[in-house]
Amino acid sequence: MQFVSINGHTIHYKHIISTANETSTFLFVNSLGTDFRIWDEVVESLKEYGNIILFDKRGHGLSDVFTNTTGLNDFADDAAALLNYLHINKFIIVGLSVGGMIAQILASRFPTQIEKLILCDTRYKIGNEDIWNTRIHQVKEQGLESISEGVIQRWFSADFHRTQAVKVTGYQNMLERTPALGYIQACEAIRDADLTAIAKQIKTPTLCIVGSEDKSTTPEEVKYLADLIEGAAYKIIKGSGHIPCIDNPSVLSKLIIDFIK
Repeated sequence: MQFVSINGHTIHYKHIISTANETSTFLFVNSLGTDFRIWDEVVESLKEYGNIILFDKRGHGLSDVFTNTTGLNDFADDAAALLNYLHINKFIIVGLSVGGMIAQILASRFPTQIEKLILCDTRYKIGNEDIWNTRIHQVKEQGLESISEGVIQRWFSADFHRTQAVKVTGYQNMLERTPALGYIQACEAIRDADLTAIAKQIKTPTLCIVGSEDKSTTPEEVKYLADLIEGAAYKIIKGSGHIPCIDNPSVLSKLIIDFIK
């Protein structure tokens, strides 16, 4: 396991060096209530195309909870500091859900350093104040276990729930074991973010992907994001929910590979 001190706190990351002769570097930014293991199957498909950087967002996985987190820019600061620590000057970002929002912020900050931008099941604004405040209140009062069943229903397709019940239980454990404060801080950051202006300014070649069964960021909503970003491509993964890197990793990997080629 690899750890680095960023802004005085510990961040857990993984840097995989590709054996390919000519490589890019992929930075993966994961979703709310998950750690970087959600990318495992996609990484297996992509590591021959480039180096891989994975990390647990602050308040998730094995990374510290930062008590002074105030918004998505703080999460983007962590990613930028990790890239600087690893001396990465050119990279491809793959961001999922809130990770896709963080990726949009990074694209606005480093327009010449990002080669490609892949935004999965995300938007320029996710949900509304009432939705997030209700969730935050419930987690504060009753813990993550009180919301996990409903969240997990949106994470994966109906077929995945039916045929991969053991995996579903495992990922529900991942969600429930996320530090409550880290989860709440990420919810607050999503609640307070509106990246409309940022999305309109992105010039990086961009691919927006969404699962056909995603009820958190629906295909229609992700299409709105693609329409805001100049020249962005838009693809739907049939039969996926909110986290296609788990319920349809081979299709997601192929879309990424075709796009970077």
